[in-house]
Amino acid sequence: MLNFLSLGFLYLYFPEDKTEYIPVVLEFIIVFILCVLLFRWFKKKSARDAAKAKEIEERVLQARKEEMEKKVPSE
Repeated sequence: MLNFLSLGFLYLYFPEDKTEYIPVVLEFIIVFILCVLLFRWFKKKSARDAAKAKEIEERVLQARKEEMEKKVPSE
């Protein structure tokens, strides 16, 4: 089992010229920033959707309450 895990490290490439890391770092930074922006957008959208759902729920409950009040006096 340990031999299987250690085989993956045999094929790692560590360049002598460290400038080869620059494109990778730039790509990582761009992807990280996009992930943060997407997370914030999801969070804001979720909050807006929750507020809409709460508003709809309040309207439905108010309509039910009014409907029940109309039925009770007529009986």
